[in-house]
Amino acid sequence: MNIGFAPFLPWPILTAFAVLMLAIAALAIFRRMRGGWIRALAAFALLAALANPVLMQEDRDQLSTIVPVIVDRSQSQQTAERIKMTDDALAALKDRLAQFPRIEPRIVEVKDPAEAESPSTRLFAALSSAIADVPPARVGGAIFLTDGQIHDIPGVNQALGFDAPIHGLITGKPDEFDRRIEVVRAPRFGIVNEEEVQIVLRVVDDGKSPGGTAPVTIKLNGDEIATLQATPGQDTPFSLKVPRAGNNVLEFAVAEVPGEVTTVNNRTVQLIEGIRQNMRVLLVSGEPHAGERAWRNLLKSDASVDLVHFTILRPPDKQDGTPINELSLIAFPTRELFVDKINSFDLIIFDRYQDRPNVLPTIYYDYMAQYVQNGGALLVAAGPEHASGNSIALTPLSSVLPAEPTGEMIEKPFYPRLSEQGRKHPVTRGLDGSDSEPPHWGRWFRSVDVDKPKGQTVMVGADNHPLLVLNRVGQGRVAMLLSDQGWLWARGFEGGGPHVSLYRRIAHWLLKEPALEEEALTATASGRVLQITRQTIGDDPGPATIKSPSGKTQTVQLKQTQPGLYQAEKHMDEIGLFEIHNGNLSTLVHVGAVDAPEFKAMISTTQTLKPLADKTKGLVTRVAGANGGVTVPPILPVRGAVRIADDQRLTIRMTDETVLKGINTLPLFAGFAGLSALLFAFSAMWWREGR
Repeated sequence: MNIGFAPFLPWPILTAFAVLMLAIAALAIFRRMRGGWIRALAAFALLAALANPVLMQEDRDQLSTIVPVIVDRSQSQQTAERIKMTDDALAALKDRLAQFPRIEPRIVEVKDPAEAESPSTRLFAALSSAIADVPPARVGGAIFLTDGQIHDIPGVNQALGFDAPIHGLITGKPDEFDRRIEVVRAPRFGIVNEEEVQIVLRVVDDGKSPGGTAPVTIKLNGDEIATLQATPGQDTPFSLKVPRAGNNVLEFAVAEVPGEVTTVNNRTVQLIEGIRQNMRVLLVSGEPHAGERAWRNLLKSDASVDLVHFTILRPPDKQDGTPINELSLIAFPTRELFVDKINSFDLIIFDRYQDRPNVLPTIYYDYMAQYVQNGGALLVAAGPEHASGNSIALTPLSSVLPAEPTGEMIEKPFYPRLSEQGRKHPVTRGLDGSDSEPPHWGRWFRSVDVDKPKGQTVMVGADNHPLLVLNRVGQGRVAMLLSDQGWLWARGFEGGGPHVSLYRRIAHWLLKEPALEEEALTATASGRVLQITRQTIGDDPGPATIKSPSGKTQTVQLKQTQPGLYQAEKHMDEIGLFEIHNGNLSTLVHVGAVDAPEFKAMISTTQTLKPLADKTKGLVTRVAGANGGVTVPPILPVRGAVRIADDQRLTIRMTDETVLKGINTLPLFAGFAGLSALLFAFSAMWWREGR
């Protein structure tokens, strides 16, 4: 309450009037004029009435005390036990705060950033945002409901922007234990089937370790290859040879321990790109012909191919007396190639080769059949000789050949076309020019007729007779191109054709390139976006099932983007190791950074918040109660600064801030009060003058 003025005349006039009255009053009093004092009082009463003094009283409301409640919903909080504990504790805390009408809670739930590849729990950033529009004096304290794994805690001496207690309500139990596995060092690349690459693993026990060793299961491309014993806390080396080109997925899984917090971090994956340093190819041409150079040029154009090429220029049974040194011929090293070093070749190509027992003994075909059965690759580019009585299909090699000739040649022009399976097969799918009728490429003029081929017929010739047949035999693969006319495409006849793409894909399929598998399920991650690709030469494979690190499953519909190719994209809310299933196929993919802080430590702790709570006179306590319930401490409102920490209650500094609603005014010389004062003054002056 205070007094103000609302003068009826400007202040300069009132000031001049006051000076004049003061001078007259002083003169009257100095000369001892009768009634001088009374006249002075009457004049000053009139001056006060003109100045119009006003009694003012402010009408204010008390402001509420803001208490931000930061709820941790990060991935480390997503175990079933912690979710329930967090929900129950939040409900109990709301009830506690609701008992104080002047406390206004601001509840902020913090999840992992939607786009972060390496998410972390940033609760103090959420706190700053929650109180950005609140004056510091109104903040009564901050309450964190978390497992204690916070990654942006400020330093003890760093300013928070307000002077109030920091409290921590910690989920989880004090004796928690968790085991995880991580890859310490691993190469990104490895040379296929060459020197071994070394990977260093580490099993880490957070909390009280049970001791002993931990069994680690290692899978390569879905197949279990080893089990080793790792000592927690120590580096464990592991070596292997990269088995194939392209991506090789290594999965490391440490056995679960009863009672550990989560099994989300019990597995990890490592991708190693397989590189073929030198692909060794043996090309055997049965005789010089127009298409021989097409194969040779293709293979020699690849710097990673070591080509061994032999052409049978003159069969041994042709004797005309010409000295061998004049013909520049060398003896065909059959034993060295097909016995001693056959397993050193990645691919063997028979180009228009016919059986000649005096060049290649019959038993050597057995060696080649065993080579294929044990994982080798064989390509037969056949011509008229394959339909003759000297066909290699009449040798022991027939046990691995997918097509048996009828003995007839089909002699008519035709456009090579993709079969129904060929439109879906990754070897021939999308070949340039194949999407029109007739195809946008040149014609061929002959092919070998075969009967009931095995495997997949991906290209057909005249009258839909098989032209390109692919088949798996044992652990190896065989391809048969039943025409020797591919060189027409290489020469540009009638516009040519995609001979380079076709030959290259056939070779890479034979060498088990993962991208060319007929039935394959792969997954990649870009940020938080999971991309699933399914290749099949069958019908629609149906939806894929995604199993997230937390154990949740969801299905996504795969959409056909090309014949035999189905894809889907899905934004993931979690990070970590995901399992993708479709039919009997499965794959693994890691979404987000492998070393994300969210998975570095999963056990709950009170130690991270304690230094800050001690400095601000706050309380850090666990909410886990008896019988699986929760216990939330009571609220203690305090006026003024919090000087002493309370180890049983959550101290809240109540604000003294108010808001002005209005001002009530009362003029002191208004109405009867002012009139009475003036009448009294002038009446006294008249009475004194009358004596």
